[in-house]
Amino acid sequence: MRILAEARRVASHCLLPLARRAAKAYVSGELLEDALRVSEQFNQRGLGVCLAYWDSETDVPREVANEYLAGIDALAGREHGYLSIKVPSLDYSRELLSEILAQAQSNKVRLHFDAVALDSADQSRALFDWALESGAELSYTLPGRWARSVQDAAWAIERGVVVRVVKGQWADPSEPKRDLQDGFLEVIDALAGRARHVAVATHDLRLASEAVNRLRTAGTSCEIELLYGLPMRRSLQLADWLAVGVHVYVPYGKAYLPYALSKMRSNPRMAWWLLRDALTAQYSSKPWERPAAELVAR
Repeated sequence: MRILAEARRVASHCLLPLARRAAKAYVSGELLEDALRVSEQFNQRGLGVCLAYWDSETDVPREVANEYLAGIDALAGREHGYLSIKVPSLDYSRELLSEILAQAQSNKVRLHFDAVALDSADQSRALFDWALESGAELSYTLPGRWARSVQDAAWAIERGVVVRVVKGQWADPSEPKRDLQDGFLEVIDALAGRARHVAVATHDLRLASEAVNRLRTAGTSCEIELLYGLPMRRSLQLADWLAVGVHVYVPYGKAYLPYALSKMRSNPRMAWWLLRDALTAQYSSKPWERPAAELVAR
């Protein structure tokens, strides 16, 4: 067992440079400047952006808050840009969030509360209610795979905030086999005709088209939101055909690397995917022409 553990450690060490290179296809880079450079490409194409700092386990809440503050400053004056934050990464600190809210309100930058794990939902929602009193513009994520999201949709509608609907990364223990598409559309139906504005966050073309049609039929303003690093050419074509706006979620930071390495330990094919994407990512300077992000999809 010791030999196997050592072999894994050596393999991870050897693959780290490869992971760093391949990660460029899925995060814009480690620094805010990297995210801004990528965002400029999308802005020139007429797309909005959402900056998102992916903190690592070594980041303390103060460091995360500083990244958020810097992101707000960078987005000031950008008509179609907003900042996504994870309040668990701030350790739910009202003191730190107060700084961020004040900066966002001053610079007229929308703050979006990202969904993390299900066990953080109650605290995040309570903090969101508290943050609304600041007067800053806020928005919220609802994962379709969580049974509670339909009730949370009513809560968001009552507050008149923009909602982003996602399939969701973390399963709901009460319904672990909940169908992702059905859950997504259930939340869409709960918002249709009632919500102020809905971001349909998926690269699933059929799901995006169905969600937009349901929202529009009900008279609800909507757009499509895409994740940087995943294929988006056909999604952009769909958005043009549907005549809806698009925002691109642009993450930056180092958090992707340990995720990739941990996945490689249990899935040897990850090394091949890393090698392939490390080689192909360099050939396209246009993010919307990059290859399928199998590391993220799995």
